[in-house]
Order: sequence, then C-alpha cells, then structure tokens
Amino acid sequence: MNERKDNPFGVPDTGHVWDDNLRELLNPPPRWWQIAFHASWIGVVIYLILFPGIPLVHDYTHGILGWSSIKRYKAQVAEVERIRAPFEQRIAALSAAEILKDPELKQYAIASARVDFGDKCAACHGAGGQGNPGFPVLADDDWLYGGTVEKIQETITNGRRGMMPAHAGRLSAAEIDALVRHVKALSRGGEDPEGKALFTGKAACFACHGRDGKGNQAIGAANLTDAIWRFSGTDEEIRRTIAHGVNDPSDPETRRAEMPAWKGKLSESQIKKLAVYVHELGGGR
Repeated sequence: MNERKDNPFGVPDTGHVWDDNLRELLNPPPRWWQIAFHASWIGVVIYLILFPGIPLVHDYTHGILGWSSIKRYKAQVAEVERIRAPFEQRIAALSAAEILKDPELKQYAIASARVDFGDKCAACHGAGGQGNPGFPVLADDDWLYGGTVEKIQETITNGRRGMMPAHAGRLSAAEIDALVRHVKALSRGGEDPEGKALFTGKAACFACHGRDGKGNQAIGAANLTDAIWRFSGTDEEIRRTIAHGVNDPSDPETRRAEMPAWKGKLSESQIKKLAVYVHELGGGR
C-alpha cells in the first residue's frame, strides 16, 4: 500500500506490473495488521501449550492444563448420575404402581422416560403418543390389552402379537360386506341384521370380540363399539382386515402388527419408567 497518496509512483516496487498500471509496492503492511498477525500466532502457541491440539503417531499433546472435552463430558455425566442416583435407587425398589403413588418419583419417571420414549417408541407411536397409520394411539386411554400400569409394563416387557384369522377363504364377498356394515353400525351404536347373524354365527367374530362387540382385553380383541380404529374405519380398510386378518400366517396379504419385546434391551427400571410415562399419556385412568 502506498502511503504517499500525492505521488503513488514515487515509492519502490517489486517490478511486477499488471494491466500497465497495477504495481506491487514494497510498503510495509499497516501497523494494526502487523499487531493482529503477531497476536494471532502467539495466541496459537499459547493455546497449544495449555490445551491438547497436536496429533502424534499414537497419541496427542495433552497441554499443561490437562483439559479435554471428553473429560468435561464425563464429569458432567457423572454429576447427572450423582443427582439421579437417589431417584433411581427408589425406582429399582418399587413397582410401577408404587411409583405412581409418589408424586415426586412419578414426575421424575416421566421426565426420565421421555428420552427413551423418543428413542424407542416414538417412531411407531408418535412423539406425543398420538399414533401413526397402523400403530396404536397411546394418548386416548383406549387399550387393546388393558391400560393399568401393570398391563402396560407387561406389554413393554414381553411385547404383543395378536392374531385375527383371515375370512376370505371362508366367507363370500357379500358376506364380508355384510360384516363390514355391521362393524360400522356397532361403532355408531347400531347393528346390521344380516351382518349380526354372521358375526354371532358363521364368522364366529363374537368368540373374540364378544356378542356385544366390546372386545376382550385378555386376548387383545378390539372393542368395535367405541369408533376407535386399530387400523382405519373406512369400509375398504375394515373389509381388508376381515378378509385377510391380522398376523394370520395362512394369508400372505394379512396385516402385520407386532409390538416388540423390550426385555433384555432395556433395564427393568427403564421399563417401569416407560410404563408410568405411557400410563400418564392416556390420562392415567
């Protein structure tokens, strides 16, 4: 940079000229730039003396302070575990039902299980338990196998794999349509005479769902009278379920519906906390 603005051609240069008038001058850089430049490399040297930063063949320089982000992370994790320890010890000693009776412990279980629910359950059941197509809603207090915290813990621990037989090979298309009408009518508090006769007779739907269609939680048979649908309440989807069943190995078009078992994948305490969390998603009834 030429500091003699009155005579830009009166300073020495390197002899390099571009475009006839663009010259490389020999003026030193501005003072502020020189200060910043030397401060930056001095700062780098000081940093490398104090902190880890230079990789070696089998190790790295550790710095005289001995600080590292891994050590800081481990210290923070240890602090979190120290705070959690009294709660975790109490949870390990209590049942899920007993945890629910302790307001402080219940709130801890819910807060702690939120991460596990997001990692393990939300992909199917939704982040808020609102369900996804083909996967049950957990926030409506409508349960296939029962909504007590003990039943929920049993479901999480051992998983569930219900079975509904396919009827396509035993019923005609007209008969399946009649059953569809009856199932839709049940959800509205009514019935279809032809479909009801099949429901309680040839199709034997009552054996699992009951003569009144209210289901059987002991075997996970859905309540057909509450207008809450495991898959979908459209005629087409109800027809598919009746025709091809659920988890029926004899029908290649059967619906696949299985809740995996988490025993052995999650600790007993994690499962108890998740049971409390899911129980409270449904309002805790």
